[in-house]
Amino acid sequence: MNEINLEIPVKVLLVDDEENILRSLRRLLVEEEIEVLTATSGEKALAALADYKDIGLIISDQRMPGLTGVDFLEQAKKIRPQAIRILLTGYSDINAAVDAINRGGASKYLTKPWKDEEIIMNVREACQAYVLMEKNKRLSAIVQRQKEELNRWSQELEIIVQEQTMELSRQNDELKKMNERQKDNFNSIISSLSVLIELRDKDVRNHSRNVAELSSKIAVAMGLLKHEVEVILVASLLHDIGKIGLADSLIMKEVGELSPEGFKEFCLHPVRGQAAVDSIEDLREAGILIRHHHEAYDGTGFPDMLKGNDIPMGARIMAIADYFDRTMGRIFGVNALDQTLLSTQEELGKKFDPRIFPYLRKPVADLYKRLLASTKNAEREFEPLDLKEGMVLSRDVKSGTGLLLLIKGVHLDRLAIEAIKRYYQIDPPPRGVFIWVQ
Repeated sequence: MNEINLEIPVKVLLVDDEENILRSLRRLLVEEEIEVLTATSGEKALAALADYKDIGLIISDQRMPGLTGVDFLEQAKKIRPQAIRILLTGYSDINAAVDAINRGGASKYLTKPWKDEEIIMNVREACQAYVLMEKNKRLSAIVQRQKEELNRWSQELEIIVQEQTMELSRQNDELKKMNERQKDNFNSIISSLSVLIELRDKDVRNHSRNVAELSSKIAVAMGLLKHEVEVILVASLLHDIGKIGLADSLIMKEVGELSPEGFKEFCLHPVRGQAAVDSIEDLREAGILIRHHHEAYDGTGFPDMLKGNDIPMGARIMAIADYFDRTMGRIFGVNALDQTLLSTQEELGKKFDPRIFPYLRKPVADLYKRLLASTKNAEREFEPLDLKEGMVLSRDVKSGTGLLLLIKGVHLDRLAIEAIKRYYQIDPPPRGVFIWVQ
């Protein structure tokens, strides 16, 4: 068997009233990459726990004068709850083993006389599990720093970021709960960032969400994998994040109206967008699509002038969805959808991959006919507790102090409704939430 190879030092506390047993165990573990501490009684072991705050594994005999192994482990659990606990007991002490698990939180028990390989294997497994938990704590600390970085971008992210926790335990039932919580918080941050981007460019309200809906539906229709669709969805919501650093004079003008210097600066925003999300590992794939969503199929785009299949498929899909939604925003009248489809078709083989266009028609028809229908509906005021998933906002939702929470036209999901409820408790507005109704 291989020796322990730990990235984080681990102290192991051995407790037995017999010195020869402690010496035997110490010799057995001498080649392992751990620091071994010993105590000849439960009382001395409790003192050691108070002196050494980084003990990660405790192995205790059951039959000792004074505190028994079970009594000691029960108190040790209160002092050092994160330490893994193992009980050494004879074959006749099964009841003590059960008590050690129930009262002392022991992960397992080993019988005397022991097998050397069994002791070594269990020590290695326990130390590696402890190291994993410690690494999870450190990763959580890193994520917390990332939350604080995002917090400077907008006050509206504060509550969501503070609630997010990322723990990476792969060893127990809590992993599923943590992963679900992590996924919900991640989606909340992405959603809030997309709103923040549109606050920077108020002429494109709902643009990021529209591009995300179109892109993800096109990707599904084209048969892309679930993970690829998820990456495209996130990248679409954040595709203009690099514009946050652009001057107002560049954002307010059409691209064709920019000076050469202004256009050169504008062309940097997809690179800055990739850089903005690259420090978050889960967003790096999306960052690649953000970088290339302005590449043209004929190689005349920016920033890298990629051509054809060299452009990532997700970026090609985002490019056509981005163009379509922006063009729809400039065309008015009953034939706006057909005119935008025609304008898009004229760019096939130049700006866009011709193979994507057939998959565009149904998503754009569904999206813009729904948006058009929503503007013909009446609106009604709802209390936050009465909100349902699928409702469409008829007005911007702002907190009592004027902080923009969600913009008009957003389709409410579970996370959006929970965010509204929290803000109405913390910073309540004078009115309810206005919703389009039939």
